[in-house]
Amino acid sequence: MNQLVDIAYLIAAISFIYGLKMLSHPKTARNGNIIASIGMLIAIITTVYFGTDLDFQWIIIAMIVGSILGAFFAIKVEMTQMPQLVAIFNGFGGGASALVASSEFLKTQSSSVDPPLFLIISIVLSILVGTLTFTGSFIAFGKLQGVITTKPVTFTGQQLLNAVLAIIMIIAAYMIPQYGLNAFYIIVALSALLGILLVVPIGGADMPVVISLLNSYSGIAAAMTGFVLVQTNPSAGNALIICGSLVGASGMILTQIMCKGMNRSLVNVIFGAVGGEVDAGISGEGKQVNIKSYSTEEAAMIFDAAEKIIIVPGYGLAVAQAQHAVREIADFLEEKGKKVYYAIHPVAGRMPGHMNVLLAEANIPYELLKDLDQINPEFEDCDVALVLGANDVVNPAARTDQSSPIYGMPILNVDRAQTVIINKRTMNTGFAGVQNELFGYDNSIMVFGDAKDMLVKLLSDLKEL
Repeated sequence: MNQLVDIAYLIAAISFIYGLKMLSHPKTARNGNIIASIGMLIAIITTVYFGTDLDFQWIIIAMIVGSILGAFFAIKVEMTQMPQLVAIFNGFGGGASALVASSEFLKTQSSSVDPPLFLIISIVLSILVGTLTFTGSFIAFGKLQGVITTKPVTFTGQQLLNAVLAIIMIIAAYMIPQYGLNAFYIIVALSALLGILLVVPIGGADMPVVISLLNSYSGIAAAMTGFVLVQTNPSAGNALIICGSLVGASGMILTQIMCKGMNRSLVNVIFGAVGGEVDAGISGEGKQVNIKSYSTEEAAMIFDAAEKIIIVPGYGLAVAQAQHAVREIADFLEEKGKKVYYAIHPVAGRMPGHMNVLLAEANIPYELLKDLDQINPEFEDCDVALVLGANDVVNPAARTDQSSPIYGMPILNVDRAQTVIINKRTMNTGFAGVQNELFGYDNSIMVFGDAKDMLVKLLSDLKEL
């Protein structure tokens, strides 16, 4: 029986690894997700049916509640709210790891045998990282959702306070054999407080990076919990270590990708207290921008005369769910013999890969999606750059305005196209809270309205030419 359990967990681990590998390409991502899910199902079934002292009544209740909540979020949450949903899932993952570790700790308190030092260290680390992830993730969710201010919340001695809290937790962990539950409660409370204090000083523009980092933390917490369980259930513990390590490593890689895309170091994101709302008199928010507003009929004539077009999808496209409409525009233009490409910024849509998924949903060929390094040289001889709801990632202030929170961030060089057609619903600022000076450039024109409605009308006007 033990061999059967080991084989099942091995199959689950292989499914996790192979599924993660397939997630690296949009064409195989869906199948990769299915394979990884099957691996998790195998691990759950193996644990439930071959575990010991399991109360199936509570397991069934938990499955029903979890299924209802999962279905509710899947139906209600829009694609543009994926970062918030990921933040919540990260928090739940970290919280679950902390609860399992807490359960194992309570078992050691009821035993007359002193727990080994390795077990105590594993429990403390699991509770620390899991609880920190739980509270930090919900602060990140609040900032993205607008429930909590996106401004960095800082105060004098903040980093010193964090260091003191960490030292107190180390002392409490050391005192666990003598003080038991009292030391345990101190660790839980301070871990929760530390999670809040680590996230509140980070501005709204950096929240996607923080969410990715917290995703990594949730994996690390799961791996630590695996080390806790390996003492009593080696097979289940090893499976959790593998799964948690994969999540932790992939989350850290994603975090580094996002930091590179914003030309920021991770240390600067965590401790820099930038990226939030800025004063109106700084970074262009209070500057007068002379815009030129065009109709879709006028824009259609510009497209009709163009030979090379680059489409820049952004958050506005995602909000309007306009991916199918943009594909129809591109198909029509390609039928006329024009070249059409898509420029994808590393953090387009607030999360890496977010825009790729949206466009893949509309069956847009993946080879037409060009990343920043590939597409930027193409803008020099581009007739029309169509910006659909993107803001910060096309703001030239990132190159020139040292007072801007996005200064130094690599951007798409749309301003170097012959004509830039920008679609926005309003003149509201982007996620970084700064006005885009591109809107006032001589080669820029604005076409206001919902992205989907605008594209449908534009296509109709193109067909009439």
